[in-house]
Amino acid sequence: MLRKILVILTAAFFMGYNAQAQGCAEPASDEGVNVFGYLQAQYDYGFAEGDNTNTFGFNRSRIGVMGVIPYDFSYYVMIEASPFKKDGPKAYLLDAFVTYSRYSFAKVSLGSFKSPFGQELSTPCHALHTINRSKFVNELTAPDRDMGLMILGGSDTTLLKYSFAVMNGTGLLVKDSDKYKDLVGRVLVQPNDWMHVGGSFRFGKATSQDETVTEPDERTRLGAEFEIEKFGFLVQGEYIWAEDKGSYLVGGGCGGDPELVQGSVKREGLSIMALYNLTYNLQPVIKYENYNSDISLGNNNMEHVTTIGVNYFFNEWTRLQVNYEYKAEWYGEIPNDMIMVQLQVRF
Repeated sequence: MLRKILVILTAAFFMGYNAQAQGCAEPASDEGVNVFGYLQAQYDYGFAEGDNTNTFGFNRSRIGVMGVIPYDFSYYVMIEASPFKKDGPKAYLLDAFVTYSRYSFAKVSLGSFKSPFGQELSTPCHALHTINRSKFVNELTAPDRDMGLMILGGSDTTLLKYSFAVMNGTGLLVKDSDKYKDLVGRVLVQPNDWMHVGGSFRFGKATSQDETVTEPDERTRLGAEFEIEKFGFLVQGEYIWAEDKGSYLVGGGCGGDPELVQGSVKREGLSIMALYNLTYNLQPVIKYENYNSDISLGNNNMEHVTTIGVNYFFNEWTRLQVNYEYKAEWYGEIPNDMIMVQLQVRF
């Protein structure tokens, strides 16, 4: 397995490179100092019994700077200012990394950035086709951001595109307290300009918080994905399999804090999404996802979510999204559907 990964990375080293999104957004230009960001004003309405979800808020409110330093270095810093995210009403550092770009076939980034795993997580937040990422993606890719060192190369026009990182495994701006590190990687194969297939992996260990346990906790993630874009249609699919020994994370997602649970578990999830580019800047979209939060229980922990929505683009910087999430639980359906409306402006 290791030999195959090395062969793939070696081949990718000899290909051209364009910018990949270690962060959550890309500026309009890489010349000089760029200020960029986006606002996502949102309204949520929940149908669950006793649910008080009937609120306006900011899903995300982000501002960043990026620039180039002669010679061969660049920097990227982004702050999350939404009062509805991590740590309440105070802004916090989201992404901050320095990139050495002397060699176009293998750039190196050091700092805090997204874990290079999977399709939906790797999609910038402002470019998601539905308002929410899939629940299994939020839980099984946690921590979604981390401190580490990443090598990446390839572009949308090369046969292979890759990213490989060594990360703390502790989450956003949390110091690592042991000797273990997580290995995370993603490789895409792009035989033509309208499709790709890919795979991701994450292997990590951490000192157990149970003082009676001498063996470290272990985390394994394997993912597969595809994308087809042709004749105005876009179809994407993703699958993630996860195994945790000793402890595991639940919750999390963009701007959220996952909760650590003691115990071992195997989980899996998949999604498939389709949209069509109509005239008048309209995109009808539908996404189906299911998530089994404990494979040992069979289908008893299976959750299904179908998102039906429409995206309307006023211009290339301004987008309106309307989503209805229909949620169905295998063990007994409950009224917990959601309606969400989001207006996004990029700058």
